[in-house]
Amino acid sequence: MIVVISPAKTLDFETPATTSEFTEASLLSESQRLINRCQELSMQDVGSLMKVSDKIAGLNVARFAEWKTPFSLDNDAKQCLFAFKGDVYTGLEAETLSESTLQYAQKNLRILSGLYGLLRPLDLMLAYRLEMGTRLDNERGTNLYQFWGDLITDELNKQLAAQDSQYLINLASNEYFKAVKPKALKAKVITPIFKDQKNGQYKVISFYAKKARGLMARYIMENEVTDIEQLKAFTEAGYYFVEAASSETDLVFQREEQ
Repeated sequence: MIVVISPAKTLDFETPATTSEFTEASLLSESQRLINRCQELSMQDVGSLMKVSDKIAGLNVARFAEWKTPFSLDNDAKQCLFAFKGDVYTGLEAETLSESTLQYAQKNLRILSGLYGLLRPLDLMLAYRLEMGTRLDNERGTNLYQFWGDLITDELNKQLAAQDSQYLINLASNEYFKAVKPKALKAKVITPIFKDQKNGQYKVISFYAKKARGLMARYIMENEVTDIEQLKAFTEAGYYFVEAASSETDLVFQREEQ
């Protein structure tokens, strides 16, 4: 199975990765097209587009200006799995993965990205901020969903076929998974949903759900999960599978109040 997760706004380019091995993103030429467009933006444009402060807007204008290929570990690039920091990545704890688990993740884990489209864990990236929901007009439309079109789905299909994978496990946010076209995927999409008890009711609480997605991604990689019954056996951090609340494609996991 192939697992997809979202990126994170928070980045860490200071802490060294636990491996010197790296690969190149498969859609890097498309990223260059986006960068060419972003390099036309002023600080005010970026601030308005991303709804960020002048300081953050200025930082990203500088990042766009300095972006160039080829990437290397010597020109401030870093393997993306170790560069993203956020709730999902707190659950995933990439820096503690064994070498064999990291190699399994390289084959089976994918990160959706507004700038890079689709990333493998060891693909190099430069620091950036360009969320998938950004309404950036470009050569293909008025937003990034239109820019990426079928490209991300086609790339996923290539990788699913190469691995003879039957399932795509969606651990990404709605914002990012909207860049994928499930009906065109040549695999069954399974979406785990994590609910926490609060005031006697079970509901999706964003902070906990994001971390749980990272925990499940790690669980799949460490256990080399290949079927849905194995997926249902996930019990990390107190979550448990609830058959009655689940469907064929949506797997609901609940946890008692923390």
